[in-house]
Amino acid sequence: MTEHLTIALAQINPTVGDIAGNLAKLAAACDAAARAGADLVVASELVVSGYPPEDLVLRPAFLAHVKSAVEEFARQTMSGPAVVLGAPWSDETGLHNAVLLLDGGKIAAVRYKWDLPNYGVFDEKRVFKPGPLPEPVPYKGRKLGLLVCEDMWTPTVSHHLKSRGADILIVPNGSPFELGKGAQRTELARARILETGLPLVYVNQVGGQDELVFDGASFAVSADGTLAARLPSFSEHMTTVRWDGASLSGGELAEDVDDLAAVYGAMTLGLRDYVEKNGFPGVLLGLSGGIDSAISAAVAVDALGSARVHCVMMPSPYTSRESLDDAEAVAHALSIRLDSISIEPAMQAFGGMLAKSFEGTQPNITEENIQARARGLTLMALSNKFGHMVLSTGNKSEMSVGYATLYGDMCGGFNVLKDVYKTQVFALSRWRNDHMLADAKGPRGAVMPERVITKPPTAELRPNQKDEDSLPPYETLDAILTHLVEEDMGIDAVAARGFDRATVARVWRMLTLAEYKRRQAPPGVKITRRTLSRERRYPITNRFDEAGS
Repeated sequence: MTEHLTIALAQINPTVGDIAGNLAKLAAACDAAARAGADLVVASELVVSGYPPEDLVLRPAFLAHVKSAVEEFARQTMSGPAVVLGAPWSDETGLHNAVLLLDGGKIAAVRYKWDLPNYGVFDEKRVFKPGPLPEPVPYKGRKLGLLVCEDMWTPTVSHHLKSRGADILIVPNGSPFELGKGAQRTELARARILETGLPLVYVNQVGGQDELVFDGASFAVSADGTLAARLPSFSEHMTTVRWDGASLSGGELAEDVDDLAAVYGAMTLGLRDYVEKNGFPGVLLGLSGGIDSAISAAVAVDALGSARVHCVMMPSPYTSRESLDDAEAVAHALSIRLDSISIEPAMQAFGGMLAKSFEGTQPNITEENIQARARGLTLMALSNKFGHMVLSTGNKSEMSVGYATLYGDMCGGFNVLKDVYKTQVFALSRWRNDHMLADAKGPRGAVMPERVITKPPTAELRPNQKDEDSLPPYETLDAILTHLVEEDMGIDAVAARGFDRATVARVWRMLTLAEYKRRQAPPGVKITRRTLSRERRYPITNRFDEAGS
C-alpha cells in the first residue's frame, strides 16, 4: 500500500453538451494537478456531459459521443494521474448517472448513483435508472468509496461502503446554489464522517446552467472532522490534499461568504454564463431610475464589463425629472451607455389606433399596460437589430403577485432578480455600494445612488403612482410570500404568525391568479429554496379557493 496519496479537487465549469470542451477543461486541471504531484484527480458529477443534461441523455448519438470521449480521455491516465469523473453511462440494465475511475490508460471501474433525486429542480428518475449499492473501488492498495451527490444525503450508501471496507468517501456533486445550502452540505458530510469514521472529499460543479447556478465551494474533511480544504465559491479552482489514512491535510482554505455576497455572486455568475454560453454579445435593459433596473445593470456590468451593457431610458409623460436624473446617475457610476427613446409617440399612435374600439370607456390599467408594452417592443426591436439579449428586471415580489405586464416589462431573455424579493433588492444594493466580488468587472465603490435606494418604488404609469397603492408594504408582502411560497403554509397558518388574514388571503389570490404570467416569464437565477418555476408547479386553471371568498 502506498504510504500516502495526493488527491486533487478539480472544481471546473462545464457546459451542457460541450463534451470536448468539458474534457479540455478537465485535462487542463489534470495537467496542473500532475505538476502539483497529484496521484488522483476528482471532478464533479456528470462533468463530461455537463449537469443537468436533461433529455440530451435520451439521444443515442449523445451517449455514444460521451462514451468514445471518455475512452479517449482515459488513455491520458497512462502517464498522468488517475481521474474520478462523472458521465451518463449505459449498460444492459439501462442508462445511469455514473462515476468512473480512469487509471492506467483505461476505464478501471464504473459505479452508479444509487439515490436519484426527484424533487425541486431534480427529475433524474425520469431519465436515469438507479444503480445497486456501490462496492468500493481498489486503487493503489486502498479502497475508494464513490458516492454521487444525493448518495451522501442519507447514510445508506456510506454505511454500505464502510461495511465493504472503503478507506475514504469521494463525492462528485452537481449541487445547485440556494441560500443556506452550503451549511447543509457540510453538516451532512460531517454526519457521514461521524457515522463511518472515514475522511471525505466533496467536489462540486461551478457555473451557470439556465436557471441553476452551481457555487462550487468544494471541500475535504478528515475523519476527525478537521476541514482540510475549502475551494472558493463561484469560480473555477483546483487544490490538492494529502491523504494519510484517516487524515486529509494541506489544502487551501478559501474564505466562506456571507448571504448577501453569495446571492450577488450567484446572480453575477448566472448571468455571465447564460450570456457567454449562449453566445450573446452583451445585454440590453431599460433603465428607469428605479432600484430594480439599477441593481440589474450593476450585476450586468460586474458580470460582463461596461462595454457589453447597453441601457435605454424610455420616458413617458408620467416620468419624473427625478427618475431621468437617477437613471443618468446610475449610468455614469457604471460607465455604461444610456440612450433615451421617448415612448410618447407610441402612446399617441396606440391611442389613435384604438380610439374607436375604446369609445365610451374610461382610461384604466389597459392604457398603463400599453406604456409597458411600448417599452418592451422598443427593447425587443433594439435586441433584434443589434443582437444584445434583453435583461428583464422584475423581482420575485412582483412576479409572485403579478405586478408585471406580459409582453411589457416581462420581455427579455433572462432575469437576475427573478428569485430575489424586493427587500433583498434593497439589501443587495447597499451591499454592492460597500463591497465588490473578486472577479467583478465593474467599477469599485458606490454604484447605486442613495436616492435610488431610498425613494418609494413606482412604476410611473400614471400620475403620483406608488407600488404600495396596489400592494402591501414590501416588508409585509415579502414575509407573507416567504411563508406561502418557500414554506407552503396555508392562509390561516400565516395569519397566525401575526399577519392580517384579509391581507394574507389577498396575497394568496394574487399569487394564484398570476400563475399564467409566470409560465411566460424568462428564466432567471435560482436563489431561494423554492423558485416560482420548476419548484412550484401550480395549475393555471385552478378553482380551489383557500381564501374562502
